[in-house]
Amino acid sequence: MRIGTRGSPLALAQTHQVRAALSHAHGVSEEAISVCVIRTTGDAIRDRPLAEAGGKGLFTRELDLALLNDEIDVAVHSAKDIPTLIPDDLLIPGFLERDDVRDCFISLAATRLEDLPRAARVGTASLRRAAQVRHMRRDLLTPLLRGNVETRLRKVETSEVDATLLALAGLKRLGLEKKATAILSTRDFLPAPGQGAIGLMTRADDQSTQECIAPILHEETSLAVAAERTFLSVLDGSCRTSIAALAEIANKQVSLRGIVLRPDGSEVFDVQRSGPAADAIAIGEAAGRELLTRLPAGVLAA
Repeated sequence: MRIGTRGSPLALAQTHQVRAALSHAHGVSEEAISVCVIRTTGDAIRDRPLAEAGGKGLFTRELDLALLNDEIDVAVHSAKDIPTLIPDDLLIPGFLERDDVRDCFISLAATRLEDLPRAARVGTASLRRAAQVRHMRRDLLTPLLRGNVETRLRKVETSEVDATLLALAGLKRLGLEKKATAILSTRDFLPAPGQGAIGLMTRADDQSTQECIAPILHEETSLAVAAERTFLSVLDGSCRTSIAALAEIANKQVSLRGIVLRPDGSEVFDVQRSGPAADAIAIGEAAGRELLTRLPAGVLAA
């Protein structure tokens, strides 16, 4: 099997997690599963928000092409990087068991986001995180901060910014969780749809590969992420919109909370839906449609 991945340290850590899981599931050596590193357009852009260059697909486009050209058999993605629309010839069979969904606060200037000095700079490349920061503290600045996890940590350590926010799951996969100054509650800081989950993509007609990866996929994670992605899709969410969502499953029931924020954080619009986990996609769609009826004109276009 040939696994395709981006070349960042986090992407490689996630890919080796997939490789180890496949090795264990099938009783073969990890060396029997090859890793193909593919540079994406998103990796090359450092000087501007991704929204200005085309959005989420910038991290998946080259991997999509490699799949379609039969250069790889499966692509490994952070679930939150996968666009809501994917080529018809491709398929997402599912996701590995989800890691921690929470964001974390990293700073040398304060132990909590609430304690940062007035007009402190919280660097981020995420419109969602920037909007939620501004909703909590209208005085804070949110300059663009691109780069991989290590680069962003270094920019905090050198005081290029006063703080940043990162996904806790990513820090854990890199063995850097001790860098987190504080972990943010999902009650106050809702994550991106798919955050903490690793998604696998194959060619739609490649049943052999789909059967091969089936043992390492996690049903509850796949249902929860499906609800979140459907919610996002109904709202036509992209890197240009500040949308957060989290679906949680317990006792075969799914509970979804989703929000849309104005980019400046001045307003938050939220929705909650719950029901049988088997109806996760329908629940995500219903939540998105309900919120659409309540959003003021222009919020999503902003």
